[in-house]
Amino acid sequence: MLEIKNLYKKYTDANKDIVIFEDLNIRFVKKTKNIILGSSGSGKSTFLNLISSLDNPNSGSIIFNGLDICTFNESQKTFYRRKNIGFIFQFFNLIPTLSVKENIFLPLELNNLLNDEYKNYALGLLDQVGLLDRLETMPENLSGGQQQRIAIVRALVHKPDLIIADEPTGNLDLETASTIIDILSSLIDQTDTTLIIATHDEKLQSISDNVYAVTEKSLRKVEINASL
Repeated sequence: MLEIKNLYKKYTDANKDIVIFEDLNIRFVKKTKNIILGSSGSGKSTFLNLISSLDNPNSGSIIFNGLDICTFNESQKTFYRRKNIGFIFQFFNLIPTLSVKENIFLPLELNNLLNDEYKNYALGLLDQVGLLDRLETMPENLSGGQQQRIAIVRALVHKPDLIIADEPTGNLDLETASTIIDILSSLIDQTDTTLIIATHDEKLQSISDNVYAVTEKSLRKVEINASL
């Protein structure tokens, strides 16, 4: 479903090249949950930006469902992200001026899917995370854990092929983070979606099928619960 071939990515800082990835080759299979582990600054977020076409490699290919997204123009990249990807962020990124209902319906509106089938699907997801009674609530009146549950629903409502999560538990206390991990895993299991999480939190290995560590300008597959 998603295959990276011979990817090379560098930045230039003060006239010095900093290589992030070199000759990276990796393949993510459909309907798997994948964890990218690494410390701050290791390249996790860069990797997510590359596979979501928010950043471009210097060379190499990123093949999504048979198409090389590195060849897309900006309009095609925007459509690719809007249609195929659901995003979950560390700081939730709910739109503060929109209610819960408006936030979760927004991806449907952007994808011309604001019909009864998809709206009922979205409300069903909201019910599963225990927040159906908060439809008209504004984000500022929700706890961090509640906001992240809304963000998870928003990411899933348009039935994307890929969910990309960047430190989804990084702004939560341990107990709330554990609940969010369980909710995310349960909802993903009900879909055909592939999940890729970038995190420094090794506890997220508990929900994963594959674990990769960012090391030596590449991603190295490691045993689940292995010491990194």
